Amino acid sequence: MQLNGIYTPLITPFRDDLTIDFDAFGDVIDWQIENGVHGLIIGGSTGEFYALTPAERIDQFDFAARQIAGRCAFIAGVNDLRVSDCFAVTKGAQDAGADALLVGAPPYSLPSAHELVEHCRNIDQIANLPIILYNYPVRSGVAMGDEFLGMVCEIENVVAIKESSGELARIHSLARNFPQLQLSAGAEDLVLEFFAWGAKSWVSVVANFMPREAVAFHQLCVQQGDFDRGRQIMRALLPLMHCLEHGGAFIQSVKHACKTSGRPGGPVRLPLQPIGTRQRDEVAGVVVAARTEIDMIISA
Repeated sequence: MQLNGIYTPLITPFRDDLTIDFDAFGDVIDWQIENGVHGLIIGGSTGEFYALTPAERIDQFDFAARQIAGRCAFIAGVNDLRVSDCFAVTKGAQDAGADALLVGAPPYSLPSAHELVEHCRNIDQIANLPIILYNYPVRSGVAMGDEFLGMVCEIENVVAIKESSGELARIHSLARNFPQLQLSAGAEDLVLEFFAWGAKSWVSVVANFMPREAVAFHQLCVQQGDFDRGRQIMRALLPLMHCLEHGGAFIQSVKHACKTSGRPGGPVRLPLQPIGTRQRDEVAGVVVAARTEIDMIISA
């Protein structure tokens, strides 16, 4: 599997009673595809997978597969606190027809490098699908270091890594030491650096509400090599990315950005709480400013 383009880790729209709004979810999927994204990640952290039951997650996979209907790649996030649930969700993703799996370290248990390799091997044996590693130590508590990568790359289906540590040195290390792994941008404020170091894909949270702009950014940098305008777009995105990443309410802010863009999203599930007026206004302001500036750059 070749990762090339924009892959949106979709939010999960909820109704006011916090059940999954599948009508809105179908609208979200269609709008993403109409705006040119290359793949959709269902069941990632942006989709609040940790707040869904395994049955809900599998229902979401089944619905997404039918709605996507082969129009773009369908990647299933299969991480979970309980490994037995992770395996059940993995089988559900395979049964639904996922094209690939996004696999992180089970949080809180802090597996060793060898234990994490075996976890990936077990998932591979269940699904026999391409695996995209997900390195996000702030969330999982475990970094996918060189020892782990050296071993896990022996698994044929391990094809890529979504690097979300936020460490610039990791981009350098992965590009230099593990060229067999496709490098995918997973840190919003380092996307330009990822592209400069050869990454051809971006797992773009911003694409939840700005897919057209994300696709244009990718086209300029990866397809056209126009890093002059790429830097201009990155400059326009940085205040938005800082607001999302460092505002203390990541998913609430993403869902509010969707709302201000006329897109469905709904509330968040516990333990998260709604954000206040001040933060909502800040999110809305940076979204409008970024979109306006990027439109000018693209049309120049």
